[in-house]
Amino acid sequence: MAEKKGQQPLSEILQSFIKSNNLQTGIDKVTVFEVWKNKMGKGVMNYTTAVELRRDTLYVSLSSSVLREELSLGNSKIIEMLNEELGKELIKKLVLR
Repeated sequence: MAEKKGQQPLSEILQSFIKSNNLQTGIDKVTVFEVWKNKMGKGVMNYTTAVELRRDTLYVSLSSSVLREELSLGNSKIIEMLNEELGKELIKKLVLR
């Protein structure tokens, strides 16, 4: 369908609204939780008690010390995988607690 003169696509209008109201940080926090849930799977989610993004650091609380130790071995791979899914370099550090 052809655009009429003076009209913008809805995606551009939404991006402009998000930017002008400083909503991107909140959207990123929700998106990171969803990406963690989808990428890490049901097994890891059973032991995940909290996922929090602060600046460029992702804090993940786990109820299993064994799982925490296992995931810490693949720390950089997890960051790379999550950022790839997010489509931007949002996470620079992962802290497993």
